[in-house]
Amino acid sequence: MISEKLNKGLLLIAEPSILGDISFNRSVILLADHNVDGSVGFILNKPLKYTVSDLVPDIEANFKIYNGGPVEQDNLYFIHNIPELIPESIEISNGIYWGGDFDLTKKLINEGKVKKENIRFFLGYTGWAAQQLEDEMQSNSWILAENVYKNKIIGKSTNDFWKEKILELGGDYMLWSNAPENPMLN
Repeated sequence: MISEKLNKGLLLIAEPSILGDISFNRSVILLADHNVDGSVGFILNKPLKYTVSDLVPDIEANFKIYNGGPVEQDNLYFIHNIPELIPESIEISNGIYWGGDFDLTKKLINEGKVKKENIRFFLGYTGWAAQQLEDEMQSNSWILAENVYKNKIIGKSTNDFWKEKILELGGDYMLWSNAPENPMLN
């Protein structure tokens, strides 16, 4: 379902016309915050070759790390659906929370109390200055959609996620669903 108003918790689906942009080509972004000062989001469908234990050696888990976006890629961020276990987290919407007590989170992961369906880690985030995202929406860079998965989006497979969202849009978008990532290489 397409939404008309920017709000945290919604999904931004990259328009097929975004070509040659490594970060945003075929991206699906969870909008984590949106206000007059700007916006923050996390790319949901760009897994990296790292696991959380590769980056945080005292975590004993092979949870994938995702490219959250081009901003602050030397910082680790996380979203989760278990606020009752991770205090100090901020609700995004639909039972999805951002951050929280990281030391306790590490302990809970090592104790097996946090599963990969509960948490997703990102290197970096996607950020927009005041009015920048609105301008990109006006220039048709993004399609705004409801998060129909609610807090289950955390465990959602990333394979073909962009294609799935494009197919749901139907119409002319269906042509793009099977197009190569870079049509110049076709």
